[in-house]
Amino acid sequence: MRYISTRGYGADRDLGFTDILLEGLAPDGGLYVPETYPTITADDLTRWRSLLAETGYAAVAAEILARFADDIDPAELRAMCDRAYTAEKFGTTTVAPVTKLEDGLFLAHLSEGPTAAFKDMAMQLLAQFFDAALAKRDTRLTIVGATSGDTGSAAEHAMLTVDRVQVFMLSPEGRMTPFQRQQMYGIDDPRVVNVVVPGSFDDCQDLVKAVNADAAFKSRHRIGAVNSINWARIVAQVVYYITSWIQVAEDPGDEISFAVPSGNFGNILSAHVARMMGLPIRRLICATNENNVLAEFFETGVYRIRSSQETHATSSPSMDISKASNFERFFFDLTGRDVATTARMFGEELATSGVIDISGSPLIGEVSASYGFVAGTSTHADRVATIAEVHRDQGVLIDPHTADGVTVARRFVGEEPIVVTETALPVKFAATIREAIGADPEIPPRFAGVMDSAEHIVPCHKDVEELKGIIEERSLIR
Repeated sequence: MRYISTRGYGADRDLGFTDILLEGLAPDGGLYVPETYPTITADDLTRWRSLLAETGYAAVAAEILARFADDIDPAELRAMCDRAYTAEKFGTTTVAPVTKLEDGLFLAHLSEGPTAAFKDMAMQLLAQFFDAALAKRDTRLTIVGATSGDTGSAAEHAMLTVDRVQVFMLSPEGRMTPFQRQQMYGIDDPRVVNVVVPGSFDDCQDLVKAVNADAAFKSRHRIGAVNSINWARIVAQVVYYITSWIQVAEDPGDEISFAVPSGNFGNILSAHVARMMGLPIRRLICATNENNVLAEFFETGVYRIRSSQETHATSSPSMDISKASNFERFFFDLTGRDVATTARMFGEELATSGVIDISGSPLIGEVSASYGFVAGTSTHADRVATIAEVHRDQGVLIDPHTADGVTVARRFVGEEPIVVTETALPVKFAATIREAIGADPEIPPRFAGVMDSAEHIVPCHKDVEELKGIIEERSLIR
């Protein structure tokens, strides 16, 4: 398996999985993708169904990941998966179970990990990948990332288990819930530096990309990524789409659909990858909140990024994003993997005008017809009502982002089952839960002391040179 950038880098190189693992963005500003997607057969699905039932999630994950990471010894890869997906970390031997929510709708439970968010599913494995790769190369890695709520805490808690990694995590000031903030800011360890930026997640993400664009600085500090610009994050998430399909579908050819709450387009991109591999997925339902850049594109063919002032602060804050990094990976596939067009659209036009418009192109018809994408938007009133209804009628308490997914999924209920991917546990969003059901969510025992810890933060303006100065000053790499 060889990898290339969406903008062309790597076409004349022999880049394997471990080569791009520590890279983040490609040198040309693009995102790494496989040269070709591996395929899934009916026999694979039948075998994985038995393996999931008999051995568990980690065993299936190792087989799937081996198709993307063939430069890692299969036995070592299996050991990594076994260490990532333990009952101790996920509270059960059944990782990522799927249950029926209501007629036509199922819920994939992805948030039972160490930080109560689906991001743990990939971050726990990413820590294993980093630990092994850095030890073999006898080097260190500086992670510079951005979070809209859950990526930060999932990354920080996972990377604290990796001695050779230091994390600088940027977060938008005042845009996360108190629980989300304290999960991050309460960490008192020099290997974790929480950088607070005035503005939106997009401003944080722009700073991360600007740091990556300075090749000399990136090399000197050995900067990598844990955001979903890192391909390892994407491929780790492919696994639970396949195991979810196994738990819902009865026969190898049965189609199901997935409804995915989406902001940065990483989670639903993993579903797209699974579909490109041959997993029988009929529709990929992209659910957005009031920041509906993605829904607007899927409905009109116009992708228009918003400014910080236009990006709404909502009650599903992890989706308060108007520049979806992973959209470039889908666009690359949509254009038939046209490097020149992708580079022009994302490297020039989007940077200049803030708009990509294919409304007059035949490509817009392919979005749904060939790739299965449909979309919808959910509002605060929608998610509060959905949380209340699901709790009253099904006895299940869901978080606001998952409620966005359920809200939009209900509009597409048809012949095939729809699986909604859970985003986080309700404990992170007490104010919205209280508004919906009139009571606070239960606090799992493992999070009992989260709100009691002191904050450890470093303020930073929207200035890349200031951010570089913070990294220089606090770096443990000398």
